[in-house]
Amino acid sequence: MDKLSFSIFPNENFLDVRLYQYGWEQCAPLHSFGPFVRNHYLFHYVLSGHGQLDAADQHGTVRYYPLNPGQGFLIFPGQITTYSAREDDPWKYVWLEFDGLRVAEYVDQAGLTPDQPIYCPLTPEQGRSVGDTMLYIADHSCESALHLVGQLCLFLDGLIQTSSSRRELRGGQLKDFYIQEAVNFMERNYHRDLTVEEIAQVCGLNRSYFSKIFRDSMGCPPQEFLIRLRLAKAADQLKGTETSIGAIAAQCGYPNQLHFTRAFHKRYGLSPREWRKQNQTKKER
Repeated sequence: MDKLSFSIFPNENFLDVRLYQYGWEQCAPLHSFGPFVRNHYLFHYVLSGHGQLDAADQHGTVRYYPLNPGQGFLIFPGQITTYSAREDDPWKYVWLEFDGLRVAEYVDQAGLTPDQPIYCPLTPEQGRSVGDTMLYIADHSCESALHLVGQLCLFLDGLIQTSSSRRELRGGQLKDFYIQEAVNFMERNYHRDLTVEEIAQVCGLNRSYFSKIFRDSMGCPPQEFLIRLRLAKAADQLKGTETSIGAIAAQCGYPNQLHFTRAFHKRYGLSPREWRKQNQTKKER
C-alpha cells in the first residue's frame, strides 16, 4: 500500500499564485520533520490520525499546537517549525507548498498568521471539501500547469470561505479600485525606479493613506510588493532565457547586480546563479 505521494510543480510562470510542490503521506508513529525554515507557504490538512505542530510566533517564542483530523496548519516563509505524528495514532496529511504576489492577502483573509497558524473549518463537511481539493491536486500531477493553478485558486478560496477565523471584509469597492490601479501601474513600470509617492499620485491619493490601504488589502507594504514583483519577473527570465544575470537585474529594476543578488537570495534562498542552475536541472529531467 502506498504511504507517500510527492510531486514538484514544473512551471513557475504564474505571479499572483504559484504552486511549488504537493503530496500526501501516511506517517509512521512519531515521524517528525524539522526544525526547518521554508521559503514559501506550506499548508497541511490532517486527513486522519493526530500530531503536533511546534512553531515560532512573531516574537520567536515556540508554541505547541495539537492537531486533530479535519484541522490544518499553515507554515509561513521564514518561520521555524517542527511537526510530528503521535505515537499511538499517527496522522495522514495532504500538503501544498505555494506562494505568489497575492498569497499574503489571501492568507490574511483566512485569518491565519504566524501567531495563529491553525485552520479550523466552520463545519467538518467544509473542511473535507478543502482537503478533497488538495488531494485532487496531489493525485493529478499529470494535468496541465494552468489546470493545477486553477485548483490552487479554488483551494485558497475554499480556505478563506470555510475558515472559522476568516476576516470579514466590509465595503472597500473604491479601495479595491485604487489597489488594482496601483498593481497595474507597478506591473507596467517595475523595471524603472519607482517611489511610493509616484504610485500613490497615480491613484490620486496621499502617500500615507495609500500605504495603509495597500497594506490592509495586500498584506504587505507597497515597497515589499514591488520587490516581490521584480524578483518574480527576474525568476521567470532566469528560467526561460539565457540572458546574463546583470542584464536581467537591470531589466527588473536593479541597476546594481550586487543589490539584486542579495534581494533574490533573501526571497528565494538561493543566489540567482544557483537558482538558475537548479531550475534548469529540474527542467531537463
